[in-house]
Amino acid sequence: MELMQKFSGIFTIILIVLAVLLILCLVRAIIGPRIADRVIAINMMGTIVIVIISILTLLMGESYLADIGLIYAMISFLSVVVLTKVYTGVYLEKKVKKGEKDHADS
Repeated sequence: MELMQKFSGIFTIILIVLAVLLILCLVRAIIGPRIADRVIAINMMGTIVIVIISILTLLMGESYLADIGLIYAMISFLSVVVLTKVYTGVYLEKKVKKGEKDHADS
């Protein structure tokens, strides 16, 4: 417990840095020129939130937050897989339409 008191200032600084990084990822997710940039930014946001939850578990000494972090990791992974699947479907659909348009023009 004494060790946690010594490093609580460092953990607070780390939490502030992670919060700034989370905001920057949110900006990238909003203005990302391509959909792939947005998916990567959302994935990074999920990872940062998991790290924040882990640090809060150490600082607060509440073990149930570790369980919440694990559940959040599973949900974050699933959301990225779904977004990637949707993006792949949209890309293939555009590719097929472009191929049909090029074929009709010939």
